[in-house]
Amino acid sequence: MRIQAVVTDIEGTTTDIGFVHRVLFPYAARRLPAYVAAHRDEPALQALLVEVAAASGQPAASEAAVVDQLLEWIKLDLKMTPLKTLQGWIWREGYQRGDFTGHVYPDAAVCLRRWSAAGLRLYVYSSGSEEAQRLLFGHSNHGDLTPLFGGYFDTRVGAKREAESYRRIVEAIGIAADRTLFLSDIESELDAARAAGLETCLLARGGGLTSDHPIAADFHHIPQLKEVAS
Repeated sequence: MRIQAVVTDIEGTTTDIGFVHRVLFPYAARRLPAYVAAHRDEPALQALLVEVAAASGQPAASEAAVVDQLLEWIKLDLKMTPLKTLQGWIWREGYQRGDFTGHVYPDAAVCLRRWSAAGLRLYVYSSGSEEAQRLLFGHSNHGDLTPLFGGYFDTRVGAKREAESYRRIVEAIGIAADRTLFLSDIESELDAARAAGLETCLLARGGGLTSDHPIAADFHHIPQLKEVAS
């Protein structure tokens, strides 16, 4: 196979975006104030609150003001790294308590297992924190899928609509860009990946989309991986 590695997005690609917006985000918003209160003496949380205050332009902000800022970022769906980190911590508790399981489309679970068995190296790149990614796949509705992945990338590697982020990923995984396939449901992310030399495919699960990127209705029909489609 010419493709040696697959880097996949999560929301709208492996996972119903509704799960993220109807389950994960509201859960984190509901639990956030109590979580901060319960863990306020932990150095990691204190450092994160300082980072949020600085990012909001209010370095001397109170804990209550920082919590309000975090809740506002959730409402606006901003891809702020400290927020994504804190959401991951809160979701960890939710997964461990059995409050929910991570949603993965059946075709994605089947194909990820098939691709891994065929020798493809698999990675995840999402705006959610690396921990949140591991939790979703580790507690998925198709069991623990984390053994399939060789690594996880989040906004610490860069924004998903910037080509340099994909260059860093390719460098990290040690596979040539033109032998690495990026999957996403967002065309501007695919544009950035293609600018970095990666192969791309647009997941159009609802159909009806046109694009100058290859299009697939699900993981079974990704054209670059037709050799391992069955």
